[in-house]
Amino acid sequence: MATDRKPRFDTKAFLSKADGGRTISKYRTDQIVFSQGDPADSVFYIHDGKVKVIVLSEQGKEAVVAILGPDQFCGEGCLAGQPRRMSTAVVMTECEITRLEKEAIIRVLHEESSFAEMFVSHLLARTIRVEADLVDQLFNSSEKRLARALLLLANFGKEGAPQPVLVNINQEMLAEMVGTTRSRVNHFMNKFRQLGFIEYNGTLKVHSSLLSVILHDQPQIQAE
Repeated sequence: MATDRKPRFDTKAFLSKADGGRTISKYRTDQIVFSQGDPADSVFYIHDGKVKVIVLSEQGKEAVVAILGPDQFCGEGCLAGQPRRMSTAVVMTECEITRLEKEAIIRVLHEESSFAEMFVSHLLARTIRVEADLVDQLFNSSEKRLARALLLLANFGKEGAPQPVLVNINQEMLAEMVGTTRSRVNHFMNKFRQLGFIEYNGTLKVHSSLLSVILHDQPQIQAE
């Protein structure tokens, strides 16, 4: 018996196809995806590679506010009526990225519930990460902030196995991420290496034992 049931929407196929307001591009290391102040008219989906999101103040001070990887979006602010980009997205490793025009992604969000669910999950995960970053900045020492940044860069890793950080990241960039000086980062990196939490010899590898820096003396936040 024939039915008119709509076939299941293939989100991966949709994001991997250049058609209907979608374009797919390959980016080289240090290439800019979009710049702060550009018109906010599209959303980007990362297939492969790493992208850092930075903000530049009027005084010329730069801060790294996020590092994004495969299956993550950036530039979503346009969907909330943001007319201009509030940040700059720069490629850290070779990337393949899909650009979705604002009208194209709004259309599929309205028409395809499975895509909408996936996108909402992404937004919720991003919100949780931003809140965690804020708590980290407000309540944790620069040593703990650095440990957390390294663990996130290495995707936490498996118990007992050092995980390589697959992006070329220097101490200056780490200082921008955690909100401290390069000299402090250098001090803590040497300390982590001496304690066996990281391996730092050309390639940076992070051991899950670095979690002990974060878990030790975790601040208690009490409601007033």
